[in-house]
Amino acid sequence: MVQTRKGAQQVPIASCCAGKQNGQVITPEKTDYSRWRLLDESGRQTWHYLTDNGEAQKWPQSIADKYHLGLPTGLPELPPATTPSQSIDNCLSFFSHLQLPPGNWACEYGGPLFLLPGLVINWYVTDTPIPPAYATEIKAYLFARQNKQDGGWGLHVEGESSVFGTAMNYTVLRILGASEEDERMIKARGKLHQLGGAVYGPHWAKFWLSVLGVMEWEAVNPVPPELWLLPDWMPIAPWRWWIHMRQVFLPMSYIYSKRFVAQPTPLTRQLRQELYTQPYESLDFGLHRNSISDKDNYHPKTWVLNLINWLLVWIWFPYLRYESLVRRAEGWVWDLVQMEDENTEYADLAPVSAPMNTLCCFIHDGPNSDSVNRHIDRLNDYMWMNKEGMLMNGTNGCQVWDTAFLIQAVIEAGLASSPKWKPMVQRAAAFLEDHQIREEVPNQNICYRQSRKGAWPFSTKVQGYTLSDCTAEALKVTLLLQNTYNYPEIISEERIRDAIDVLLTMRNRRSGGFASYEPQRGSELLEWLNAAEVFGRIMVEYDYPECTTAVVTVLSLFQRFSDYRKEEIAQIKESALKYIRRAMRQDGSWYGSWGICFTYAGMFALESLASVGENYENSAQVRKACEFLISKQMDDGGWGEDYRSCERKEYVHHRAGSQVVQTAWAVIALMEAGYPGKERIKKALAMVVGRQQRNGEWLQEGIEGVFNQSCMITYPNYKFYFPVKALGMYMKRYGDEALFVEKDGRTNGWLPSAY
Repeated sequence: MVQTRKGAQQVPIASCCAGKQNGQVITPEKTDYSRWRLLDESGRQTWHYLTDNGEAQKWPQSIADKYHLGLPTGLPELPPATTPSQSIDNCLSFFSHLQLPPGNWACEYGGPLFLLPGLVINWYVTDTPIPPAYATEIKAYLFARQNKQDGGWGLHVEGESSVFGTAMNYTVLRILGASEEDERMIKARGKLHQLGGAVYGPHWAKFWLSVLGVMEWEAVNPVPPELWLLPDWMPIAPWRWWIHMRQVFLPMSYIYSKRFVAQPTPLTRQLRQELYTQPYESLDFGLHRNSISDKDNYHPKTWVLNLINWLLVWIWFPYLRYESLVRRAEGWVWDLVQMEDENTEYADLAPVSAPMNTLCCFIHDGPNSDSVNRHIDRLNDYMWMNKEGMLMNGTNGCQVWDTAFLIQAVIEAGLASSPKWKPMVQRAAAFLEDHQIREEVPNQNICYRQSRKGAWPFSTKVQGYTLSDCTAEALKVTLLLQNTYNYPEIISEERIRDAIDVLLTMRNRRSGGFASYEPQRGSELLEWLNAAEVFGRIMVEYDYPECTTAVVTVLSLFQRFSDYRKEEIAQIKESALKYIRRAMRQDGSWYGSWGICFTYAGMFALESLASVGENYENSAQVRKACEFLISKQMDDGGWGEDYRSCERKEYVHHRAGSQVVQTAWAVIALMEAGYPGKERIKKALAMVVGRQQRNGEWLQEGIEGVFNQSCMITYPNYKFYFPVKALGMYMKRYGDEALFVEKDGRTNGWLPSAY
């Protein structure tokens, strides 16, 4: 099936960033960064490039714009900090300038390198005009993130080169005008061929390349929409899958069933020759359905999945699949796609599914339809600019998450009532009030959505998905501000109870732990059907120490102020704590699923145990956890854990040494546990404060987050509020004592307490 949008403009073809052609150096092509502006409309964040001088003068760059773009902010140097309170004040003096008018903070939420390809291929096959500034900066970003040694790209920005990353981002660069003769492209092509060519990519890569028309659909393992006709009682019914998996495979199945292929162009004909190690015409794509590079095969397909795929390819499709069933399946999938679009105002769950939903609308409703245009507009919500160029965020932001944690850090520092910082906190609290979800989605049960009334999302209420930890962290600051610090009641008791009600629906009854978006709906044996290949633990929800801790701590706090559902909450807390205790590994660690890795999970787990009075003095388990963390402390006092811990499921020290964010996590964990070794904690915080810049900020270090075990993602605001929280906790426990000897405006080493 071939469709095109008539009358659309193609992206201007231009030479790309720094490289060589015919031995000649090509000057880097970049836009004028003084013309970029970040617009935040009630949390919706979009970047705009102003070509008109008058418009640029009327809309001057903010400090936040300049910071995110890597431009000089003009903020003054501050007196060097030697005490926790000075460091906190310096940090907040800087970070407060980044607060946006609605009250939230923005940030890059990047890292994955498989997001831009779906977007750019979607633009190309629908003939959507690509803004020239976008094209320029996407090219710049991808070349900046190219692995310099071998020329490829990985699954994420710190990962080793893979077919998924290299084939897809090479294709993006060619679409956006990079020449195949550019030396960096030649190097990338060489790496791709060394890995076997594009036929050795994972399932999602083969899907998008088939849509583009540079691979045949025979190479793609089947994704039949008939799966969505399975009765709900069946153990493999899609409603039981993890939300991200089902929202990706939902539109994917529609497109797969239609066998959509874009109109051939000279470029796609060239790509057919560039992406493979042999002529395109000589390839038998059906023989490569299961071909995959070792670099991509994080979760190999099981024999069960291979058998199912064989039956679908050789029995179901040629002999048993009849037209009326296909129409019924495609019709039901289309209905579910529409529900997702309408429930999120066409933003959709995340940037993997959003371009697929866009293409479904293009196929069903046609070019220039209202649904397609609304999608194209909403895709801008995922785009982000930084000093390297333009990338695609992992969601439409992390506005609620960051805002809630900033407020917690200010509270921990004892500054919630400070005249200097209270206005900032009030604006942040107002943002959280605005983004509490106040109603259920229409047809909630039909489209398999978890209850959401009273919940908070990760980003904005428009995206509108319940998250257990986001709800808990936002509710926590609401309770503290309104009940402890006498802030105005902007969230009523009824709405607080709505939040409690939705949290209590999210427990995994079998284990007592809490998952992320919804309780676990299917058996973990569904991982046998994991077709993504590049991710682990993706088929169903799981118990997470991080999410469980967030819920346990907010329920403990809520019980201080209310008797609502008292007995039920007590039972749920106890079962959750039993899960936390069971989840501890033999070495005293917990495996983290959303941050790197054992350090992150340890911080949360020890907080949950502390909330019910379990500490270093009275709990052998807590002592063991502290001993694990102490065993990983580095010579400079800090902690540094590498992303490979997530992949290998064992602690790996960071290749660059200690990290500010992970050091903050570790000392928060130790102080929550009541660890008695003050000097170790003090030395760690001295390292943290020693890296603080004179304007109050900390510089970005290693990547902080993870999902599905194998893909890393950035949380740049962690480097602001977690150090503030750690320093605030230290002040409460030990006082505002000097961490440094300071002389002539410089810090001369950490200051032991006996000094």
